[in-house]
Formats: sequence, structure tokens, C-alpha cells
Amino acid sequence: MYTDKRVIVVTGATAGIGEAISLEFADKNSVVVLLGRNEHKGNCVKEKILGLGPQAEFIKTDVTSEEQLTNVYDILADRYGKIDVLVNNAGIMLESKELERLPKEEWEKTFDVNIKAAYMVISHLKELVFNVKGTIINIGSVAGMHSYVAGRSYAYSASKAALIQFSRQMALNYASEGVRVNCVCPGIIDTDILGNRNRDEYAKRVPIGYIGAPSDIAKVVYFLASSEASYITGAVIPVDGGVSLN
Repeated sequence: MYTDKRVIVVTGATAGIGEAISLEFADKNSVVVLLGRNEHKGNCVKEKILGLGPQAEFIKTDVTSEEQLTNVYDILADRYGKIDVLVNNAGIMLESKELERLPKEEWEKTFDVNIKAAYMVISHLKELVFNVKGTIINIGSVAGMHSYVAGRSYAYSASKAALIQFSRQMALNYASEGVRVNCVCPGIIDTDILGNRNRDEYAKRVPIGYIGAPSDIAKVVYFLASSEASYITGAVIPVDGGVSLN
């Protein structure tokens, strides 16, 4: 079942930024493929997209599982034969701790989800991106940027810094193939990751005066995937209300 519409694949698509990105593309009449672990939430996002009219499907996927990613490749190759836009959004941020209190297991889990999974997703699916000279967009964080250091999020910051450099390396090496790779770095965004933290207190850290919404990230991702951004690759773009300027 091949299609003339753009095929968009989003990891971590069941909530927050991933959901917003999926809805942003759906509103522009694309085929959106949602990858995530939570079947109930994934199907809820799928139904929202179908309510807008376009085609969508949810594939329950743990992006750290090689077996499941092989299955995703087989499904996408059979149904669409391509990926026009691949968005690596899956990520976790565990509780910040001093190094002596940071269990090795939490460090490893953070790196498994935030950088190893991105490597695995791209290595398994990049043939489908290359088929149509598509684009890859990785969701990093200002916590991984050289210009921003704060708190004690050692594992999270280090993993996002790795993702930024991974994105830049791919951008350099894939440019000759017509494949663009960029990295969007959210600041303080109102998602479940913030938990019960006081939003007003966090807003005080933002020069622009308020914390961002997932849709703020989604709009930038959509732009980077558009023809208007055809000369942009290897960019690391903070979307943070100025937080990374502090």
C-alpha cells in the first residue's frame, strides 16, 4: 500500500512532544506512523489524528529492542516503501542526583533510551529514509548544549550531548546522499517530565517569561522537515525561550 503522501515516523509518539509533533504533521495531511510502548495512549493519539482526516497507525514498539525495530522495518517497507521524515523523540529524564547517589542502572537506562535507541532506530530504518532522500530530526535538549550547564542531571545532559554530536556527524556524512539531519533542543516544556514541579517557579528561569508548550517544538520540527528548510542540515536549534542564554 504505497502512497504519494509524506510518511512521517515519530518515536515516543504517545504523549507530550511526540504527540504534538504527530498532530502537527497530521494537520498537514501526512501519513503518520506512531511508535511507542503505551498501547492505550498510542491508540488515543491515533484516533485524534484520524479525526483530522489523514491516515495514521500505531505500532507498539520498544525502541531499545532490536527485534521490535526489525518488525517495524518490515511493516513500513511492505506498506510504504519509504520514510520521508523520521523523528527520534523517545527519551527519558530520571531524577537528578549527585554522582555518588546515581545508580549505574539509571545511568545505563538513560543512555539506552536517549542515545542508543536513536542509533538503533536510524540504523534499522535509514534505508527507507534514503529511498526518498528524506530527513531525520532528533529531539535533543538544551541540557546537552555546550552553552548551557545547570543542575545535576549528569546522565540526561551527557546523553543529550551525545545525541547532538551524533546528529551533526550524520548530517555531515549523509549530506552527499541528499538526506538532511537536524537536532531540535527543547528547553523547559510543559510535559509529564515536569511532573508536579511548580510551573511558576520554572517560568522564572525563562527569559521570555513562561515555559513552552509541546506545540512550540512541533512547529519547529515541521519547518525543518519542509522544503523551506531544504538548505538546513547539521543545525542544533534551541527552542527554549532563551533559557540557554543564561
